[in-house]
Parts: sequence; structure tokens; C-alpha cells
Amino acid sequence: MPETESGTDTEPLLSAAGLSRTFGTVRAVDDVSFTLPEGGSLGIVGGSGSGKTTTARIVVGLERADAGDVRVRGRARPARVRGRAQRLARAREVQMVFQDPYLSLDPRTSVERVLRETLRLHFPDRDPEPRIRELLDQVGLGTRAADALPRQLSGGQRQRVAIARALAVEPAVLVLDEAVAALDVSVQAQILNLLADIRERTPIGYLFITHDLGVVRCVTDEVLVMHRGRVVEAGATSEVLAAPHHPYTRLLLDSVPRPGWNPDGIAAARLELSSPQAHPHTGG
Repeated sequence: MPETESGTDTEPLLSAAGLSRTFGTVRAVDDVSFTLPEGGSLGIVGGSGSGKTTTARIVVGLERADAGDVRVRGRARPARVRGRAQRLARAREVQMVFQDPYLSLDPRTSVERVLRETLRLHFPDRDPEPRIRELLDQVGLGTRAADALPRQLSGGQRQRVAIARALAVEPAVLVLDEAVAALDVSVQAQILNLLADIRERTPIGYLFITHDLGVVRCVTDEVLVMHRGRVVEAGATSEVLAAPHHPYTRLLLDSVPRPGWNPDGIAAARLELSSPQAHPHTGG
């Protein structure tokens, strides 16, 4: 079997092994392990305090694990980075999209400048102009939004900018931490449709951190259920949601706060938006 710089071609895109993190007396993450294949989509779900966001922050490098390691294509992500080159290299492996893009975007910086500065930082020898146009088109904004400031954009449009900025560095993995939670269901469907389209065209892998089981059902292949820092259930998303084994997973399904919840609701909205009559970029 052919060897690559990072190992064999059977290495998963992303792997986490034995991740643990303690804050004072609280074990926020307790021996969490998972893998994400090339082009795969993995959901991590759980209630508040379950450890899912801390796990994501460890993967990205915003938190340091007390134990365990994270690997991208078989290469360990260092707990400490020294120097600008190593910091940029690590950022190009994994990027994160947060719940509120308005807080992560500079209110004084236009969309075009956000992308230009990101590209110049990571790829100083490239002409950024063609890539800026490509990114704006890829996330469904087009050049009409290039000169806009964040306050001039809708919530969905701001999230598209955040996704474009993350994609600009050409990451292997995109971590989405409640990335559609602040959007109404129609705009959620637009963003999820966008992410599905990107996944079809690129080898990128997605790690979705969410409490929304409709999102999980719509966009992930596999799911982990976390409770009090531990993984209590894992498997194919369709199987876990259809026939959960752990009482906590059943509790999550029973606690969805709206009558007659249908986990296929967002998927149905996505299908409608994908039809020739739909206009998925309007207001998004």
C-alpha cells in the first residue's frame, strides 16, 4: 500500500484518542475518542455542559487536553506551537465556524478585505483576487457583497462570510460549533444546503457541534452523544436517532421542545430549496 508523508492512505482525515480535560474539579471531557474519514461528516451532540464544545476547542487548538491527542491524516497536532509558520500551518489543518458570526467578524472590515487579509496571511505569494471571487461565488454571495460591512448583512449572509473565511485557508477539517443555531429554519436550510454542496465538491470533513437533532439528522453520517464529558452512544446517525440505546440519548429525543417534532424537517426544507423553483441565496 502506498505510503504518504503522514502515513498510509488508510489514515482517517481526523482522529481523536483519549481526550480528557479537567477544569478544577469538573471533568469536562473524559476519555473521548473518534475518527472522521476524508469527506465525512460527524456530529457531536449533547446538552449544555456535556463537553461537546470543549472537545471541539481541543480539536481546533483553542483548549489544551490534559491527556490524549488529535491527529490530522495521521500527523499529531502539537499542543504547543512555536513561531508564526507553525501556527499558520496548524490553522490550515482545522478551521472553526462559530455560532455568532457577528462577534467573529470585525465590524469595520468589509467582506472583501476579510478574505484578502486571510489569503495574504496564509498564501502571501498568490494573487488573492481570483480566489476572493471564487470564495464569494462558492458561498453564494457573489461580488455584490464584497464591499459590505457585517452590519449591512443578514445573519445568514454573515455566516456565509465566516464560512468563506474558513475555506480560504483550504482546511482539511471544518468544525462548526452551533453554526446555524442563531438562524431561522429557512436560513438554516440554506446554510446546510451550502455546506452539503461544498462537501460534494471537495474532500473537506465536517465536525458538527450541535444540540439540534434535526441538523444532525440532515447533515451527518455518524454521531457521538456526549453526557457529563463522556461519549455514551455512537454510531450511524440514522440508526442512533431511530433506535437509541442509551437512556440519555432517548432523553434528548424526548426533550425536543416542540410538539410533533420531525427530525426530517430541515432535510425537507433543504430539498425544497434545492428545487429549480427555489432561490436558496435570497436573504441568506
